[in-house]
Amino acid sequence: MEKIGQNKRKKTIEYLKKHLQDLTDKAGSSGLLKGRERVARLAKENEGLKQEINDMKKQLTELELANGTTQVTLPAPGEKLPHYPNPPSVKAPVSGLGVEPPAATAVIISEGTEDAKKSKKKDKKKGKKEPSPAPDEAAAGDAKINVSRLNMKIGRILSAKHHPSADTLYVEEVDIGEEATRTVASGLVGHIPLDQMQNRLGVFLVNLKPAKMRGILSEAMIMCSEEPGKIEIIDPPAGCVPGDRVVCEEYPGEPDQQLNPKRKVWERVQPDLRTNSECVATYKGAPFTVVGKGVCKVPTMANAHIK
Repeated sequence: MEKIGQNKRKKTIEYLKKHLQDLTDKAGSSGLLKGRERVARLAKENEGLKQEINDMKKQLTELELANGTTQVTLPAPGEKLPHYPNPPSVKAPVSGLGVEPPAATAVIISEGTEDAKKSKKKDKKKGKKEPSPAPDEAAAGDAKINVSRLNMKIGRILSAKHHPSADTLYVEEVDIGEEATRTVASGLVGHIPLDQMQNRLGVFLVNLKPAKMRGILSEAMIMCSEEPGKIEIIDPPAGCVPGDRVVCEEYPGEPDQQLNPKRKVWERVQPDLRTNSECVATYKGAPFTVVGKGVCKVPTMANAHIK
């Protein structure tokens, strides 16, 4: 009887051990499954966050481009930065209505290579002088800097559409009285409805240096009054046609054929462009005028900056 009792106890112990092992295996399998599910969920959330970051980067890039900020491509991982004998200096762009500044931002490598430096030192030893600017160029740079240097013309927007790769820009085809139309990129999305851009007259600055806006060459700039959160297009007087010149009669003179970016004419004139208390566009109080037809105005924005 005692032997039978021992066998029974032994079988009972083996059964309990086996049952405990089964429970342990099930618990481990369930924990592994939950762990895998958690990893998969975290991976999915990570992909979603990456997409949000990329979308925000894209929006930031578009806003910077619309404001005239130059984009610089960073080197790929492991790629070495280009080496310059001297650090490059960058000319900062001027913000505007979605159009790049008059001067395309340029990277200038001062002094050049080591060979150029040596050659320059030799020239100095030989008594060679640095070439001075041509008289006419110097005169152009030191001459009067005022609104007469700007070539502003009446233009008609024949068509306007959204920029294919920049959410804040319109692309317009504009007749300014020349044989061919000009393409203009303007950062007016969100301020002027697209239907109000069609077949309308405006004042355009046409002697800026053309600049590419996200792959599209912009050949002029539409003049607008601007304050934080609000923009209005400057309207010409009745009876104007494409090609009519806009002047400030108190400042006579012929405009530059193309504004020299180095002279910064636009940057020096622009701060004095404003609308007056009657919403008339002015330069230092002198109204934008189409001779014989009247003055240029905005609908509602008095004492506002013009850009």
